[in-house]
Amino acid sequence: MIKILSIDGGGIRGILPAMLLAEIEDRTNRPTVELFDLIAGTSTGGILALGLNKPDLNSEGKPQYSAKKLVNLYENEGSKIFPLHLYDSFYSKLGAIDHPKYPFQPLEEILDTYFGETRLSESLKDVLITSYDLERRRPHLFLSSQARNRASEDFLMKQVGRATSAAPTYFEPLKLKKPSSSDYYALIDGGVFSNNPTLYAYAYASAEARRVHRDANDFLLISLGTGELAPRMPYEEARTWGLVEWAQPILNVVFDGVSDAVHSQLQQLFPEDRYYRIQAALGGIGDRMDNANKDNITALKILADNMIKDNDRLIDKLCELLVK
Repeated sequence: MIKILSIDGGGIRGILPAMLLAEIEDRTNRPTVELFDLIAGTSTGGILALGLNKPDLNSEGKPQYSAKKLVNLYENEGSKIFPLHLYDSFYSKLGAIDHPKYPFQPLEEILDTYFGETRLSESLKDVLITSYDLERRRPHLFLSSQARNRASEDFLMKQVGRATSAAPTYFEPLKLKKPSSSDYYALIDGGVFSNNPTLYAYAYASAEARRVHRDANDFLLISLGTGELAPRMPYEEARTWGLVEWAQPILNVVFDGVSDAVHSQLQQLFPEDRYYRIQAALGGIGDRMDNANKDNITALKILADNMIKDNDRLIDKLCELLVK
């Protein structure tokens, strides 16, 4: 059986799947990377996928980071990536009209701290990370399998993490030069076309299975969301919105809509015992992906704990399937 993990984008809300994976690691007594053949991710989910696959230089074949350590990334680094003085200030909103809301340097510094000079080809298991190429006007997939065979596609993990999380209006796009070449990609957050990358992960894994003569129908797909949006957008408010008012809400509409569409398609494609989606309703918790204040992170952690309790039997079942 080919086991696939897919993690949605969602900024600071990535703490939800990180905590769920920490629970699975506790129950199985195994690192996530040993439980799956392929891990796919978009934006914050892409950073998690890379983190779970980063090798420990002091322990061959083992990951440097457990899921629990990656939970700390959100707790300790979230407010550096999304500075609180910029989160909801009038001048930040005004400035975001003609330039990104946040500077990209803190994000790059944190990615450098976590990934250093580790390359995509060094990933412990296969990873698929989404991004979108502005100049070529098409999706761009970072594949560790491709990186191992083509030096021109073997980027640093920190570069891949930066590319997949370059959300429009929040961060500047990344101009990513190819190794040993003058060519480059102009990349933004993969959430603009695949905030839930499960379908891309399945398509890739299915093609790989056929290529190496494995059963292309024997799959287990586990898809983790970063919180289902709850607050409505009242018609009477939205009907008068223009470019400025839609600038940031439109991202939530696109990201959430894409994720739900993929989930619906996969439900139709797979039997219930082969595809699982774990998602939590945000309820009264703010849906902003850049709200890194302590109260919001605490609320997200409580939501994650409740999500784990609500899905206790399902998590046990998944753990049994994963260790087989």
